[in-house]
Amino acid sequence: MSIVNLEVDINHDEIRSYINDQLNSAIAETLFTWDIDEMSKRTCMSKRFLENEFLHDPRMKLLERRKERGKRFWFYEESKEVIKQIMDEW
Repeated sequence: MSIVNLEVDINHDEIRSYINDQLNSAIAETLFTWDIDEMSKRTCMSKRFLENEFLHDPRMKLLERRKERGKRFWFYEESKEVIKQIMDEW
């Protein structure tokens, strides 16, 4: 009877990156709107920075939805594209 010695090298960074990509893909398919908290979390930007650099832009204002004095929401895909456009202008 022979004994097998098996070594497996695992690249944790690649696995973590793959899992994050899969999660982001799943979220993008299911996320319809997002608020400033979710936007801050997903973009890794502070709420204050988002307010100053993105949310006062007229393109983002067009996408903003809220009832009088209510919580603000933005359409996910559309606002993500506007954020990219604004960043490309920097």
